[in-house]
Amino acid sequence: MTPSQPLPAFPDGFLWGVATSAFQIEGAVAEDGRGPSSWDAFTREPGRIKDGSDAAVATDHYHRWPEDVALLRELGVGAYRFSLSWPRLLPTGTGPLNAPGLDFYDRLVDALCEAGIQPVPTLFHWDTPLALEERGGWLLRDTALRFADYAAEVAARLKDRVAHWITLNEPAEVTLLGYGLGVHAPGKRLLFEALPAAHHQLLGHGLAVRALRAEGARSIGVANSHGPVHACSDSAADTGAADFYDTLTNRLFADPLLLGRYPEGLAELLPGPVDDDLRAIAEPLDWYGVNYYQPTLVGAAESTGGPADGPGDGIADGPGAGFAGVDIPAELPFALHEMPGRERTGFGWAVVPEGLPETLRILRARYGDRLPPVMITENGCAYPDRTEDSARIAFLDAHLRELHTALAEGIDVRGYFVWSLLDNFEWAEGCSRRFGLVHVDYTTLERTPRASFHWFRRALSAQRAAGASAGVRQRE
Repeated sequence: MTPSQPLPAFPDGFLWGVATSAFQIEGAVAEDGRGPSSWDAFTREPGRIKDGSDAAVATDHYHRWPEDVALLRELGVGAYRFSLSWPRLLPTGTGPLNAPGLDFYDRLVDALCEAGIQPVPTLFHWDTPLALEERGGWLLRDTALRFADYAAEVAARLKDRVAHWITLNEPAEVTLLGYGLGVHAPGKRLLFEALPAAHHQLLGHGLAVRALRAEGARSIGVANSHGPVHACSDSAADTGAADFYDTLTNRLFADPLLLGRYPEGLAELLPGPVDDDLRAIAEPLDWYGVNYYQPTLVGAAESTGGPADGPGDGIADGPGAGFAGVDIPAELPFALHEMPGRERTGFGWAVVPEGLPETLRILRARYGDRLPPVMITENGCAYPDRTEDSARIAFLDAHLRELHTALAEGIDVRGYFVWSLLDNFEWAEGCSRRFGLVHVDYTTLERTPRASFHWFRRALSAQRAAGASAGVRQRE
């Protein structure tokens, strides 16, 4: 059922957008000089992808991007967050830019600007060039250096038209799911020996910030996954486990960026020279991106014996999922529990709208004036509906109302991006999870806007009208 009341008015100038990533929508994995990525290799390994699909075509955005820009224009968003494919631009991760790949993003950025939509590219959204991965990927310091080189090359070409830059998307998931537990690319199961991948991603971020600024790029941020962590009881064992999980999934990736240090208890597991590196990692940001999906309920390791978060049918691989649905190895000192009494998305994730302002309050309390203005760089849900997706509308409406309460409390939030514009290749879940405001038929590739697309379009139109009315009142 569509909410009967309009959303409250957000501040004039609030940035409304939608988000995608290159590997999940582009396809054309072997066209125009694109090199293979870690995820291309991962999808070829038997049993890695739940439905056996791959991203060779995905939604064919590489060829259908004019149609997708037209959808963005119809939707009425002010910004589009997408990612640049590192292996499409630098097929082996280094060397000269691949001209056809760069031309593709040139055309896309130009079309967005012509449509009045701010381009917000992410430099790394999980698709490490395979040549770099085979040499060690993010376990090696050299990958951070190569990433900075890549950032400089791209900025030199696109800086005049890009409104906001994002360096990394969710380094926590790359580290923990890709290198720690092996359920994402590159499929390594290193547990705590995966932590160098966290450090090198963060170092790559800091070096990329410097490289972007040296090229004259403006408005630079990062997109970290965050969510509240609650203990399943007041016992010392459960609260200790929850604190450790919070440190591992939240503070490990925010403290060095915002405070210039790693949290106590993990710093000794990271490679040196950490002190010099931390100065680069803590380069000041223009804004801080938060991807929010759900809180996590945590207990001591002996309190469970199965997959995290209850009813998920297999591993959970969506953006911001953390360890949800993953079998927790006995070596890890925590267990995850299903949040009781909550509706769940089609992915099995708990629907907790009030967790969004709670996340922002935690960040403000933890980092104070070191926290830059915030943008919600991802928030959304997967449901199986074809076009009449009332549950998605209810989800977005509830989260936006809760976000408005955070603004009313004085938390400086500058924008909100729905994940996602389109149904897409949902990582290890393949094509079985649908996050899109737009339904994609994977056989014909036909795009059909869902009811949530039209609801969001009307909501944005109402926000613009409210802003125009406020401007008239101010002039009067």
